[in-house]
Amino acid sequence: MSSHQGAAAASPFKQPRAVWAVAFACVVSFMGIGLVDPILPVLAEELKATPAQVSLLFTSYLVVTAVAMIGVGWVSSRIGAKWTLILGLVLIVVFAGLAGTVDGVDGIVGFRAGWGLGNALFISTSLAVIVGSATGGFAGAIILYETALGLGIAVGPLLGGVLGGISWRGPFFGVSALMAIALVATLVFLPPTPKPEKKVSLLAPIAALRHRGLLTMGIMALLYNWGFFTLLGYAPYPMGLHDPLQLGWVFFAWGILVAVFAVWGAPWAQRRFGTAPTLYVNLFGLGALLAVIGLGVSSPTVVIVAVILSGIFVGLNNTLTTQAVMLVSPVERPIASSAYGFVRFIGGGLAPFVAGKIAEATDQSVAFYVGAAAFLVAIPVLASGHRLITAAESAETAEAVAPTLEPVGPVRGEGRPVLVAVGATLDADAVVDRAAEIAAAEGAPLEVVHVRETEVIEELAIDAEEPETAAATVRAHLDRLAARGVTATGLVLHSVGDHASAGIELARYATEAGVRTIALGSSPRGRAAQLADGSITSAVVRNAGVPVVLVVPGEEPRELSAAALTQLRHA
Repeated sequence: MSSHQGAAAASPFKQPRAVWAVAFACVVSFMGIGLVDPILPVLAEELKATPAQVSLLFTSYLVVTAVAMIGVGWVSSRIGAKWTLILGLVLIVVFAGLAGTVDGVDGIVGFRAGWGLGNALFISTSLAVIVGSATGGFAGAIILYETALGLGIAVGPLLGGVLGGISWRGPFFGVSALMAIALVATLVFLPPTPKPEKKVSLLAPIAALRHRGLLTMGIMALLYNWGFFTLLGYAPYPMGLHDPLQLGWVFFAWGILVAVFAVWGAPWAQRRFGTAPTLYVNLFGLGALLAVIGLGVSSPTVVIVAVILSGIFVGLNNTLTTQAVMLVSPVERPIASSAYGFVRFIGGGLAPFVAGKIAEATDQSVAFYVGAAAFLVAIPVLASGHRLITAAESAETAEAVAPTLEPVGPVRGEGRPVLVAVGATLDADAVVDRAAEIAAAEGAPLEVVHVRETEVIEELAIDAEEPETAAATVRAHLDRLAARGVTATGLVLHSVGDHASAGIELARYATEAGVRTIALGSSPRGRAAQLADGSITSAVVRNAGVPVVLVVPGEEPRELSAAALTQLRHA
């Protein structure tokens, strides 16, 4: 029940022009890597280059991105999100365009490095800009960003295949032209964004890696990216498809699965099985698929089917790994993201080139076996941090995100309280007042709780609100109640994950604290928002070991059950 819910169920797609400009740029940016996959064999053939040489398109792009991640926070904290984003767009427009003008692999590799720098600057700030500019509330902004992510990942390879069928230069010129449109729109429509009050040190991401949890997850992600970019950068060759459009369709199917399982599959798997267990199975599944490709490398059908199916595991892994990083990291979100990005992109940058060299020296299958081994080695690395992840998920350790639980106002005395969960909705005051009446009738204390959420989308994480804002939301209710002579206590809970994860965290606290009743207001979010990131109400009802009542101003409270929720949805 965080403040980002908004006052009404605004459509996530009714947004200012500035938001649409940045969202369009996000679509094009997410196309970036998959866009070149369909033209890899064509580049090798027309430019008389080996697969290892062509794979340097990934290496230069990702290694520069890795190094740039260290300085992104330093830059954005000094010039602000808008100009960091615009600088990134300018670099992408220039270097993507230049990559299409050269006649050799070396030139493309060099300009891809500049493209990687621009992409690091853009991606690191685009989500924050969309959230800060959106009028549909935080949830609406998240849905819009997830939509952009899905479109970019899925459509990128297909567009690359279409443009690559005209000329291998087409994808590069296409990205440059599309990003130029986004750049102009962003300059015209995006209002100035305030500079952060606190400047970030250039070395802060490196210093953050001394924390065991963050370093463990970074090394695991490095190994994962080694296997992943072996797959992405080298698998097009044994497919035997020389038509870029045919390759585009293969990676389009792959991208659909990545997007679907990143947005919907990962949150469900995390809630159902937990972060670490899902990642173990995921890494093993990817290792098995790469081993299958190695065994069947002479069969294009085997390679194509295995690559498409890998999209399931890739979508799950990217989201869940980022969620695990946010759970175990004791440093601020941007710093944790920069440190984690630096380590993992190093693995992704080196893998395609090494895979090509291994294939040249031995056999194509060996490159995939090495990639499979990287996935499997990542499992014991992850296991070494298993305790940190599970403890953070259950808030059992100070090494988890702090503070997971923050008291606001007076400390609650004895007695089982009535807990009311509130967000910044128009009826929040009325919901709290009605909960106070329920508590008074039962002779119980009242506790006002607000959940501050950190949303994880694929490889990015963002806080719904600042800690001070969350605490102020609770304090305002306590002050208003005190003015009426009602004594109450307050609490801010911190949840990492989707909206349903916040409900699980709330239910866990209520059960452990032995509250008498949980009172919830009706959700202002539309069906699209609840489909995308789950329902707090459903999660609370299914996981709380105490009664849950729905409080609607002007109506009698209704006790909720799974059956009652089903009836409400169909009403």
